[in-house]
Amino acid sequence: MRRAKCRGFPWLIAAVAATAGCGAKQPTSPELVVREGYRVTVAVEDLPGARFLEMDASGTLYVSRPQRGDIVSLRDEDGDGVFELRRTFVSGYASAHGMHLHDGWLWFSTSTGVHKARDTTGDGIADEVVDIFPRGSLTGRGGHWWRSLLVTDEYFFTSVGDTGNISDERGSDRQKIFRYRHDGSDKTLWSSGIRNTEKLRMRPGTEEIWGFDHGSDWFGQRHGDKQGNQPITDLWPPEELNKYVRGGFYGHPFITGPRIPRPEYHDHPELHELAAKTIPPEMNLPAHWAINGWAFIEPSRNKGALPREHEGDVYFAAHGSWNSTEPVGYCIGRVLFDEGKPYGMLQIVKGFDSRGRVTARPVDVVQAPDGRLFFSTDAPRGMVFRLEWVGP
Repeated sequence: MRRAKCRGFPWLIAAVAATAGCGAKQPTSPELVVREGYRVTVAVEDLPGARFLEMDASGTLYVSRPQRGDIVSLRDEDGDGVFELRRTFVSGYASAHGMHLHDGWLWFSTSTGVHKARDTTGDGIADEVVDIFPRGSLTGRGGHWWRSLLVTDEYFFTSVGDTGNISDERGSDRQKIFRYRHDGSDKTLWSSGIRNTEKLRMRPGTEEIWGFDHGSDWFGQRHGDKQGNQPITDLWPPEELNKYVRGGFYGHPFITGPRIPRPEYHDHPELHELAAKTIPPEMNLPAHWAINGWAFIEPSRNKGALPREHEGDVYFAAHGSWNSTEPVGYCIGRVLFDEGKPYGMLQIVKGFDSRGRVTARPVDVVQAPDGRLFFSTDAPRGMVFRLEWVGP
């Protein structure tokens, strides 16, 4: 059984350096609050709309930018932690978002399609692109359109979220994870009752599929909650860390967190049955944090970059709230695992300055081949940061 040491207020407020190992304050860099034992440096500046991340074995970093319809490839040519070489890997794919590397191909999703691309010449630009599902082939426009993507040796898994907040879409392909063979055949329903899970990954050494699902908004509206006076909504429902199993139902839109019904569905004739079959989260996290991207710490990639007890844990990016009285989330966090189960959470980087103003909205986390971590922000500015463990 592992235990995490948690010291009182082990935080440093720091202006992030623009180069690795540089302690000077950079006027273009945001102020972040960083937990003791970690260092954050700027890896990429001026990358508007940066969202999800993938990194190949050579250290090429891929960044999706759905609003610009492209994926950018980045390389650190001199090993200083800053990515100097920038290329447009693919373009013309509006809403390009989810990504997963497999067998030399960068698979990526748009809201209504699934594609894969590769660079065979080494110049950082894809020269082969294959449309597994051309844009418009899949359901996904509007609402929570961010399409997840997980690729394994035989299959890929994909999902798209609710068109609204608590829509009953049991009759559509939304709010569900589907499994397909690599050519797009053999469509199989994997899991349902999902509101907005933007990233799927397997736990290292297993075939377990995990993801964070966004909780719904305005839980207390039926009880009188209004903007700025919302004591119920501020604390419920939780963000969910789920293990998605074949045939599993995860409650949305009827059931939240540990089988707590939405007030709007209290009179639904099947409510008790729906609650009974709902698989509760493996872990509940604070409401409205909006956890988007994340990464398991792979033992094979760690190579001493993080303490060994971090292996198998999750580092996540919380994009932050809109449906809460006070700003919450806006952080990089760590979920601790023991024997395959999450049991605790720490905040590692907070996107607030010394006055409590939001300075960063994190989106995704990826582990590099040398074990170090990178995370993206899309607001107030699109950037990528390197997160390193430097010891207590």
